[in-house]
Amino acid sequence: MKIAILGAESTGKSTLCHALAASMREAGSDVVVVDEYLREWCATMMRTPQPHEQAAIARTQTQRIDAVQSATVVADTTALMTAIYSDILFQDPGLYSFGIEDLRSFHHVLVTATDLPWVADSYFRDSPHGQQAIHLRLQEVLRDHGIAYSMVYGSGGQRTRAALALIMPSQFSSNADSETYNRWMAKCEKCSDARCEHSLFRELTDG
Repeated sequence: MKIAILGAESTGKSTLCHALAASMREAGSDVVVVDEYLREWCATMMRTPQPHEQAAIARTQTQRIDAVQSATVVADTTALMTAIYSDILFQDPGLYSFGIEDLRSFHHVLVTATDLPWVADSYFRDSPHGQQAIHLRLQEVLRDHGIAYSMVYGSGGQRTRAALALIMPSQFSSNADSETYNRWMAKCEKCSDARCEHSLFRELTDG
């Protein structure tokens, strides 16, 4: 089983990946996390990539995911996120075909919501405004290409439990986090406007 965790900067992707994998291991699953190659690349080069370097980063992320022999792989982002950043930052849409084709091989696609506080992280992150641009574009691309995905809200254990309820419903579906998620989906299943997400989240947390 392949699980993709996608999302904009500072939305808790890495934290969710490792918490989800740890919980699945406790439940008896053989799980490997493939960390984000871009972060490793930036730490090594001490800078962000240039336009001509994006394709190699996308390919390496995919190759590392495909190389895993475990029964379950949790991917801390995929080539699609590189494609989206290339589009928004460099006006280069050339990586979308590769990113979409790669993502179709995943059994579950989870998108991390923007309900966590934005935290600066050296050259790894842009700004809250940039975060929203990426978040909205990601949802547009997934919808436009007919790729099913689930939005995951909350922090800490709440977010992990919500993800588990989506990935392993027979073992983790009977909890409040899953019910909250289902309420959100019921309201948005026919909605095409990603901007409604924040008002819905406020309603769920307030009610």
